[in-house]
This record gives sequence, structure tokens and C-alpha cells, in this order.
Amino acid sequence: MEKLFMESRELLQSKEFCQKLARNFSSSSGRAGKPIVKWNEVQNWFTTRQQESKVKVPSVTNTYKDESGLPQTCLLNDGDQSSQILKGLVSKVGEKVSDLSELEFEAKSSTDGAWYDVDMFLSHRVTSSGETEVRVRFVGFGAEEDEWVNVKKAVRGRSIPFEHSECCKVMVGGLVLCLQERRDQSIYYDAHVLEIERKTHDIRGCRCLFFIRYDHDSSEETVRLRRLCRILG
Repeated sequence: MEKLFMESRELLQSKEFCQKLARNFSSSSGRAGKPIVKWNEVQNWFTTRQQESKVKVPSVTNTYKDESGLPQTCLLNDGDQSSQILKGLVSKVGEKVSDLSELEFEAKSSTDGAWYDVDMFLSHRVTSSGETEVRVRFVGFGAEEDEWVNVKKAVRGRSIPFEHSECCKVMVGGLVLCLQERRDQSIYYDAHVLEIERKTHDIRGCRCLFFIRYDHDSSEETVRLRRLCRILG
């Protein structure tokens, strides 16, 4: 996106160009099962980026990070306390990284119980029971879809799709993130593996079959490895 922005700013205002770019993003393998990117979201991003480029900033580094080294897109309100919450998220995920900008998160929506990629953490609060909640914005959604979610129960590191060579890591009884494909939508839900039919791999990769049960509605089906992701924490 940044590269395109630098190359041709006039072209980026074209509806046809933004529609094409949105289709390319939505159909990419890395966004399988994720919300569809809308063309006006792409255009709005470029418009906002163009406006920001007109504002003089001290340096490129300071544009994206504050003195604590936390990425601006993940910053909450209230300074040091918010930084501690983010560090707690990192500890919860169990990642050993020196820069939080390397981390990506997903959150569980209370609307449908599915997991979506987090675009940014907007603010936080402590409930009457003493639990911490964060307000998140999901990738591909606008402000009207922002939600308050429980840090301990509904936020974790972004799950990673299994490689063909990693099918041996999927175990009976294990928890995985599975893409539930329906006629009208494809969404990621938590699921447990009930049975595994191991098959010899071929040129297409893993051919094993995994019989799973979704946690949110107890429905069951047999899926291929391509629909499973490893949960980080």
C-alpha cells in the first residue's frame, strides 16, 4: 500500500483502481476466510495517507512509534498503564520479541463468537469484577463495529495456518482455529479435533482428513489441513 501510494497518487483516487485493488486483497491466500475488503475502504486509506503526508513530522520513526517503542496502531489511552496492558498481552501470547510491532493479534467477537484480526486497540477499562477489557477495531471493519472484549478470554496472538509438513502437530483432542465455510460466509471459529485419518502426502501436499467439532455451535464436519490454524495463545 505504501509503495503504491508513493508511485502514483493521482491513480489512487480512481474508483476502478481501488475496486481492482480491493478484489486483489480480498482474494489473496493470506486473507482466506477474512472479511472482504471494500473499495471505498482502500480509497479512504489512500486519502487519509495523502492528508497525513502533508503534515510535517520529526522523522519516519516518530510517525509510527512513541518513546516507549510501541506501535501507534496498538496504543491505548492513558499512557503507562496502557503500555502495561499491551505488555501483558505479549506475555499472555508467550512471544519472545523485542519489538511489539512484530506482533499481531486476533479477538473474539461477542456478536457471532468468531475470531477476527485486530487492526488496533483503541482504549481499555476495568470492569466491576476487576477484569480488564479493551476496545478493538477489527481489520476490514469500521468504527461502528468496534467492540469491548475481555483481555484474558477474547484476545490472543494471531493464529497461524498449518503448513503441509505440520499436519503431525494436529492431535486428537487438540484445540484449533478452523475456517467454517458456508454458502453466504466463511468465518474462523475455535474447534476441537475428534478424529484424524492420516493419509500419504502427494504433490498437492497433506491429504489427511480431520474430523472436528466447532465450539460455538457443536456442529461437526471433516476438513482438510488448509482450513486449520495453530492457536498461539
